[in-house]
Amino acid sequence: MRLIPILAAAALAVMPGAAIPALPVGAQAPDFTTTGALAGRPFRLNLAEQLRHGPVVLYFYPRSFTQGCTLEAHAFSEAAPRFRAAGARVIGMSADDQETLRRFSVEACRNAFPVAAANVDTIRAYDVPIAPGRTDMTSRTSYVIAPDGRIIYSYSDMNWQHHVTNTLNAVREWRRTHPAGS
Repeated sequence: MRLIPILAAAALAVMPGAAIPALPVGAQAPDFTTTGALAGRPFRLNLAEQLRHGPVVLYFYPRSFTQGCTLEAHAFSEAAPRFRAAGARVIGMSADDQETLRRFSVEACRNAFPVAAANVDTIRAYDVPIAPGRTDMTSRTSYVIAPDGRIIYSYSDMNWQHHVTNTLNAVREWRRTHPAGS
């Protein structure tokens, strides 16, 4: 029945549009290990391991294949070369199942970056709002995490349109002040 996705979308619609994530700039990002997909293939993700290569843009999105999430993934995929040039990795996170993440990594992310499973513990650790009455649908929240594991930028807004620009600007600003990558 299509009523459940409609109710879930309605619940997300009443969530604050530009809520402030509770993990402030300077906070230590919680480490986690999970699975997901990159270019349709299984992908094991450990945040600490990813941070060894430079800053990480960790963005939580509500549900794969919804209009806003697909548009956001397209925007991140188009910007992937600019993130790489700035030395950053992009990782999408949602509470979707592995098969959905596998398909989304190809169709929406265009093989440009991994998407990973965000379980309830990870979602709560990052203080990402969860849709009322749900455990499988989050708000849209982006973090930029420096290689030392500290949050250098956080942004939460259900409108997908500023997440890519804002996180890329945060990475570039961090790179400008940390040219050696420290």
